[in-house]
Order: sequence, then C-alpha cells, then structure tokens
Amino acid sequence: MATRPDRIQRLVAFPLLAALGGVAGPASAAPAQPNILFVFTDDHATQAIGAYASRINQTPSIDRLAVEGMRFDRCYVTNSICGPCRATVLTGKYSHKNGFYVNEGGVFDGSQPTLPKYLRAAGYATAIIGKWHLVSDPTGFDHWEVHVGQGTYYNPCMIRNGEPVTHTGYATKIITDLSLDWLEKGRDPDKPFFLMHQYKAPHRPWDPPLEHLSLYEDQTIPEPPGLFEDYTPRGAAVRSQDMTIAETMNDRDLKLVGPENFTPEQQAAWDAAYKPRNEAFRQANPRGDDLVRWKYQRYVKDYLRCVHSVDEQLGRLLDYLDQSGLAENTIVVYCSDQGFFLGEHGWFDKRWMYEESLRTPLLVRWPGVVAPGSRCDAIVSPLDFASTFLDAAGAAVPDDLQGRSLVPLLRGERTADWRKSFYYHYYEHPAVHSVRRHYGVTDGRFKLIHFYEPDIDEWELYDLLLDRSELSNVYHQAAFRVDRERLERELARLRAELEVPEVDPPASMPNGKSQRVRAVTPPGV
Repeated sequence: MATRPDRIQRLVAFPLLAALGGVAGPASAAPAQPNILFVFTDDHATQAIGAYASRINQTPSIDRLAVEGMRFDRCYVTNSICGPCRATVLTGKYSHKNGFYVNEGGVFDGSQPTLPKYLRAAGYATAIIGKWHLVSDPTGFDHWEVHVGQGTYYNPCMIRNGEPVTHTGYATKIITDLSLDWLEKGRDPDKPFFLMHQYKAPHRPWDPPLEHLSLYEDQTIPEPPGLFEDYTPRGAAVRSQDMTIAETMNDRDLKLVGPENFTPEQQAAWDAAYKPRNEAFRQANPRGDDLVRWKYQRYVKDYLRCVHSVDEQLGRLLDYLDQSGLAENTIVVYCSDQGFFLGEHGWFDKRWMYEESLRTPLLVRWPGVVAPGSRCDAIVSPLDFASTFLDAAGAAVPDDLQGRSLVPLLRGERTADWRKSFYYHYYEHPAVHSVRRHYGVTDGRFKLIHFYEPDIDEWELYDLLLDRSELSNVYHQAAFRVDRERLERELARLRAELEVPEVDPPASMPNGKSQRVRAVTPPGV
C-alpha cells in the first residue's frame, strides 16, 4: 500500500540504528541562525548508500547523518543533470525560471537573486568550495574556490576568488582540506556560516583515490535487475539512447586508459593496480554477456571507490564539527545533484525521469530540531533548499521561489497541505547520451512521462507499486484509464501553476542550436 506523503516515520530500514542505541525526541526550538553545511555530491545514487539499504557498499559517515537526523525517501530533482540542478539549488526555481536548462552551452546568470546573496544579507558568512559547473563565476559568496569546468580527480586546477590555482593530490580530499581551512581560519567567526561543500565525486570517469585502487577487487558486486534488459518492446526514446554499459563506455571509463596529468609517483601507483588487471582482461578476451559483466564490475567498483572516499572525507567534516563545538548549532545536509544508474536498464548516467535518476539522496541532521533516526516520505526536492535554509535562518522567503521550506517536516509536524505530486522536465537533446526531451509528473505511486520532439510523441505511465523497475508502460491499458486521466489533469495543472512555456526557448537548446520545440499538452486536457 502506498504511504501517505506527509507521514514522518522512524528509520528502521538498516541495522546501524539499532547498533547505536535509543532515539531521542526533538527539542521545542533551535538556537537562532544555525550554521549550514551543505554537502553536495555529483551523481551519487541512493543504491550506493548504506542508509538507503544498499546491497553493494557501506557508508558509515553518511549513515551517521541518518542515525542522528532525518532520511528523506522521496527527494526528486527537477531536471536530472548536473548544472541545472545546481542552478535550482541556488535559486529555488525550475530551469525555465532561472534560465539554466542544459550543461552543453548553458551559462548561469549570476546577477539574479540567489540563496547565498539572501543569506549574506541575513548576516551569514558564505562560501562555496568544490564543483560549480555553471560556467559563470560564483556570486554572493565571501569566498569561493571551484573546479575549472567539470574538474579533474587528480591534481585539479581550480579558481580561487577569480585567480587560478593548481593543487597536487586527490580532489575529494583537497576539497575537504579547503573547506576545513575556511571553517577554521577563513570565515568571520562572529557570523553564522553557510558553506556549500561540493564534491566532483562520484561523477564519470569514476577515478578512485590512489590508496583505494584495490578496494572491492576481491569481491563480486551483485548485478542489478535489468543489466541485460531487452529494449525491443520499449518506446523509441529508450531504444534510441546511447548510455549502455555494453556499448557506450569507453577505454577511459574502464581504466584501460588512465589520466594524463599524473605525477610520476601517482602514475606508478596507478600502473601497479590497473596494468596487471588490464593484461588479465586482454588475455581472457571476454565476449557477449561476459564482456558486459566485466565492464559492470570494473565500472561499479571504481564508482564505489569514489563513494568510499566521499564517505571518509565527510567523516572528517563531522569530526571537525564535533571537536570545534560547532555541531550542536549546525544543520548538515547531504544530497546529490541527481540519482544515477548503476546498471539498471543496462545503463550508467542519469537524465531520465525513471526512478534511479529522478530520486536523489537527502539526509538532514539538525540537533534539537530533527528527531534522530527519523524518516520522511513526503515528496521533496532540491527545489526546496533555498526556502528551507532561509526559513531556518529566520530570513524572509521571497514569494517567487517555487520550492517550500522543509522546516515543518524536519520538526516532525504533520503537513496536510504538502505537495502530493511533482513536476519534472529534461531538455538536453540533441546531446551526449541521446536522451530525448521529456517532462512528466509523479505522485510517488504512479508516474506519467511525455517524450516530445518533432519526430517523437510518446506517453508512458508506470505503476511503481506493481512495477518498481518501470518496465511495463500501462498508458494505453484500460485498467489504468482513471489514473492516467487523473495524472494528465495534474500534469496540466502543474505546468500552468509553474508557468512552464509551451515552446522550449532557444536557451534550452544544447550549444545554441536554433531548433525550438513545442511541449504538447496532454490529450483530452
């Protein structure tokens, strides 16, 4: 049975909670203007987090936030791709309102009102360290040091307050070092802080830290259902994608070719780990399904090694908060810019409105406010972060923000008027991975998706209770007519309420292509 979207539950889905003992209730109020540590990863799937019942790895530091705070089970992104999600976090608005639709060719308008600007006006010291990926320079921050473009895992070039700097080492650790340095010495200690701590990991090409190149090597990671999915019965949108483990992954992804910016010592460590394995692979020369299995194991182990490093470095941040006495008045948020496919449907990457891509992890610890070990199945989103942080800071929430404050949910309050459905819209086509433009609505039980372009007009409807893997499109089945029509009406309502343009603007076309695409209204609405 589907659960009520406003229900708050105790977190009992994983054994770590029981091991740490009892659960305390929330206090009546929190101190004024808490610090805010926003930890944002790139492409971290819920399937690879222990607190979300991962079958493939353990993440004790991330799980600690679930034990000491709240786990959100239905956090949906507005547009499952790196830059647009980051723009949504900064603005509290959908892509069509903040102007950043696509990675390929998009440039964020930093002159618009943003969360760090609002918080700085409310008395906060503000900083962003790590991945930015919005092309224009960050604005609204007292301090910023960000990757150049997508960034590199090893020896990254970064930009510090407008000046280029180069570091030696592994990016995940470097970003943590830089954040700890700012927290300890760089910020104004008389102000509360807002720190956007944003890792590149575990984004493609999933380069692990050198000390963990052999982690998981003696294990066989369980394969997900659908690794060998047959796309023949699926629609044209699925059949035309280019993101399969079997066909799309290249030699760099699979570590048959390594990075080009190593120091001699780093190169020696890399070669010692991968050269013997690569030689064994070439000698075995697997074909067909055996080759796909080998690619999956190589891919997912490297991905999990990156996640392991994130978890280790998050532990350093949490330890610092404890040791410095900051933990009790600091909200810690852990989230990713979207979910990710770890072999489901035979895929890697994201972009789709399907569950593995749409759903992203969200864990929040707020001592004195959030009941430890609590769980929320309300529909929430990174769209809500701007409103949430401003509310928590006691600052006014602008009327034009499209998200809602999560503070009532974090307090464990019942919210009968909370959203019961959610709108999604992906624009980046034609572009890498060939995922077609689509938009849709989900209520957590049913999901309606429309693929729309001049050469494609396809509708899909899934019952997530009966079909968790979203393999059976029931849009045309008479038994689902009532639910289909209900979601069609809801989709039309949300598009009108959110003021989604009927014609995709030129800014939504990757790399400035001139084609304009009309998003057709649901039939019969």
